[in-house]
Amino acid sequence: QLQLVESGGGLVQPGGSLRLSCAASGFTWDYYAIGWFRQAPGKEREGVSCISSSGDSTNYADSVEGRFTISRDNAKNTVYLQMNSLKPEDTAVYYCAALRFRICLLTVEYDYWGQGTQVTVSS
Repeated sequence: QLQLVESGGGLVQPGGSLRLSCAASGFTWDYYAIGWFRQAPGKEREGVSCISSSGDSTNYADSVEGRFTISRDNAKNTVYLQMNSLKPEDTAVYYCAALRFRICLLTVEYDYWGQGTQVTVSS
């Protein structure tokens, strides 16, 4: 059974850091690019970052460029999102998703989705 499970969310003060993890099972991980998306209350879902199936290319939304870093460990079927210098506007539910394509894209519909993890940035 195909499954994506996010973890690592929580409450953090502005300027703090969190690392999200996305663990996958039930499919051939190496064939899939992985993306992180987020949705804040009352807002549309936003593409945050993605990484190619091999891990050799990445993309970031302008709003997180320079603060967030995506990486993947194909031996562990896990993708990470390191989030630094967090801002209140980063507050959202964060989802990881898998795209059966080698190249990383944030503007297409992904094939599989996790359940999400809440990130709250507040003092």
